[in-house]
Amino acid sequence: VRNYEGKASAPVIPSVHAVYKNGDWAFSGSFAIVGGGGKASFNTGLPMFDAAAIGLVNSPSDMLKPNMYNINSAMEGRQYIYGFQLGASYKINEHFSVFAGARMNYFTGGYKGHLNISLKEGVAQQLGAAIVQQIMAANPGMSLEQATLAAQAQSGPLLQKLDDTKIELDCDQTGWGLTPIIGVDAKFGKLNLAAKYEFKANMNIENNTHKLEFPDAAAAYMAPYQHGVNTPSDLPSMLSVAASYEFLPSLRASVEYHFFDDKKAGMAGGKQKELERGTNEYLFGIEWDVIKRLTISGGAQITDYGLSDNFQSDVSFSCDSYSLGFGAKVMLSEKMALNVGYMWTNYHDYTKKSENYCGTNLPGTNVYSRTNKVFGLSLDYAF
Repeated sequence: VRNYEGKASAPVIPSVHAVYKNGDWAFSGSFAIVGGGGKASFNTGLPMFDAAAIGLVNSPSDMLKPNMYNINSAMEGRQYIYGFQLGASYKINEHFSVFAGARMNYFTGGYKGHLNISLKEGVAQQLGAAIVQQIMAANPGMSLEQATLAAQAQSGPLLQKLDDTKIELDCDQTGWGLTPIIGVDAKFGKLNLAAKYEFKANMNIENNTHKLEFPDAAAAYMAPYQHGVNTPSDLPSMLSVAASYEFLPSLRASVEYHFFDDKKAGMAGGKQKELERGTNEYLFGIEWDVIKRLTISGGAQITDYGLSDNFQSDVSFSCDSYSLGFGAKVMLSEKMALNVGYMWTNYHDYTKKSENYCGTNLPGTNVYSRTNKVFGLSLDYAF
């Protein structure tokens, strides 16, 4: 049983949004990180690489056992999707408005990692002595010097396996795709209804691989990182519908639903076909103007993926979750507002069992888990 912990570092995820209104028209633009959003470092590596190395080193006839060597491995992955969006809204009448626009998405990311195996202190001498004893027991007339030479010839290929397990990876990835967006808004007194549809963005990620070394046993896992390989990584289409109601002039509540059509978005190895369905998200929120210059809010989100064992992997996995958040808005002046918020997400562990764990022909189990906490800060200014 081993624990592989990866820590994601995203100390700041900035975004800028602006709207210019002229009569019945409004023109908007934004720049933000719309996906990925950080770098995850697994300082003890990943089980898929460790298992491949252990499977190469060990066989039933080997004297070299897992408690005789150390595995030194680490893996780092990063993903950012930068989005630049432009759009226009038009007020048809006092009840209806429409929106049309597009977002250009630019992907940048990559992976770095290594794995090495080395014998624990004193193990080489123990192995040598054990092999000498076996040879002399099988050949009573053999001298110690002859047995030592024979042991060296026998242990050489065994120890060579340690060098054959080396993994080195340094790969950068880039790609881009365009997302057309349409929306509609309807307002009837205290009731506000809205819907938005983002079309699928076709995106291919191309590898620029600087270093790639691995044993044959890990070939299947390392193939996606070969130089020049193009991997589908589409951004799925998304439907969002929402409703809000003003119960009092100072009290508002809203509900919202998102559907991400992940099953029709191209992914590496066509693994989107392994999904049972797309992703459903349910959101709830409430906002209260405590006084003229202070508004507080609270909200919740439930995320439900259509996951399956074949979809989950060590380098890309998802977990169903629910999130809770709280926020406050302070009017610093008639034109400027300060917003602060805090959110934490609770993930449900996903357990994946396999009869052929990472190609070792042995049964094994992975338990995937996550934790996440986010603090938000923004300034609004109306000219």
